[in-house]
Amino acid sequence: MQEISTKPYLLRALYEWCTDNGFTPHIAVRVDNSTRVPRQFVRDGEIVLNISFEATSQLQMGNEMIEFHARFSGKSHKIEVPVSNVLAIYARENGQGMAFPVESPAGGADDVLSSEDHEEAAPHEARDEPAGEPAAQAATRQADKDEDGGGKGSKGHLKIVK
Repeated sequence: MQEISTKPYLLRALYEWCTDNGFTPHIAVRVDNSTRVPRQFVRDGEIVLNISFEATSQLQMGNEMIEFHARFSGKSHKIEVPVSNVLAIYARENGQGMAFPVESPAGGADDVLSSEDHEEAAPHEARDEPAGEPAAQAATRQADKDEDGGGKGSKGHLKIVK
């Protein structure tokens, strides 16, 4: 029998920690052909999703897939994210959370989608990281700060799990 990854358990635990503390859980996701999200909000092959109770309906965080309904620009969408595509989970209010190693897309780099693949582009407000910085880079940058002590007296929050 194949061993189940710890990743879905860590995602559920950090989601629960966020909600127990009144924080807003967000996930950074690598978007490819196995990910079902509104493509107009994808930037650099990634999207950041608010997965709080208030922002989602019928949230299910399984071992293989995270599924829920959410509204984007007033329109309801069914969201399906493979757990393997989750790059990070964190609390919006303080950035505490966990980053995960970026796994190579199953079908190669051509499977990763970006806003250039679609006619309609979303405003930068759809993402929480600085404009032009993919979620994975922001999470990795934060994780690097954690390992180096954070610099300038700040303490890091994200840790890469291998």
